[in-house]
Amino acid sequence: MQSERHPAGAGASASASASPGAGPGARVEVAVRGHGAPVLVVHGTPGGIDGAEIMARFLPSDGFRVVTVSRPGYLGTPLDPDRSSLDDEADRFAAVLDDLGIDRAAVLAWSGGGPAAYRFAVRHPDRIRSLVVAAGLSGPWVPPHPGPLEWIVTHTVAGAALARAAARLAPAAVVRFAEAGVSSLRGAALREHVRGVLADPLRRAFVLDLATTGNTSGRHRPGWDNDVRNLGAALDLGLRDVRTPTLLVHGAADTDVDPSHSARAAAEVPGAELVTLPGGTHFALWAHRDAAAVQERVRAHLRSGQA
Repeated sequence: MQSERHPAGAGASASASASPGAGPGARVEVAVRGHGAPVLVVHGTPGGIDGAEIMARFLPSDGFRVVTVSRPGYLGTPLDPDRSSLDDEADRFAAVLDDLGIDRAAVLAWSGGGPAAYRFAVRHPDRIRSLVVAAGLSGPWVPPHPGPLEWIVTHTVAGAALARAAARLAPAAVVRFAEAGVSSLRGAALREHVRGVLADPLRRAFVLDLATTGNTSGRHRPGWDNDVRNLGAALDLGLRDVRTPTLLVHGAADTDVDPSHSARAAAEVPGAELVTLPGGTHFALWAHRDAAAVQERVRAHLRSGQA
């Protein structure tokens, strides 16, 4: 597998010279692997390049040139307080493509990364071939109010360490905790879903590995705070101006991002297709019982328009 890693400030990091909209001194943490159709992978809220790489595992290196990034304020991508809007973020994406010599790319976005991906499609229509948004926000978002244990796990440094240890020592409990926290599944439906995830190595690895990245503390904090500000605003993403072939995927049991967000995008983005997965959680594209089939459809969509 061909792989390149460019931490902020080196290699393929974005800068003002690459894109005037990126802002003075703007940098983006970037990693690239594979060859084939270029795909920019945009992680959710919170997240980072590690989460983007987990998202992109189902994209083979012999068919895709996978470009993963840390969004502004997360891990190795610093936040510029003067250029911290969704449009600024979209312009950073264009700068990354410039630095990598990529003319046009497909985009795969998830959850809180959806709004910036939509804005990228609107602001840079000549740079995007196709768009896939999984459980993506299309309107205002308010962070959930977790219980005490969930708050410790997701918002503290100690909780991040606890999540890493639990993923190794008690994987079944972690999968159940994670899936229950992002869905309306309870009782027998939750137990059946968790059994299915644990029995499938790919689905299991996704949930366990992602559980170790979804923390808002430390080097995630500036990005999280910025997302809370941006995504809580009265968003007008200009969805009707998206001209990119768009595929939407959403789990019907998702409580982290209500399915109405994808329904809104399907109604407003011209020609958009919506795949709704019954009983699917916020992780549906990767953890649903039909994930393999849906991922094949996503791969085909991401290849579309490739010369």
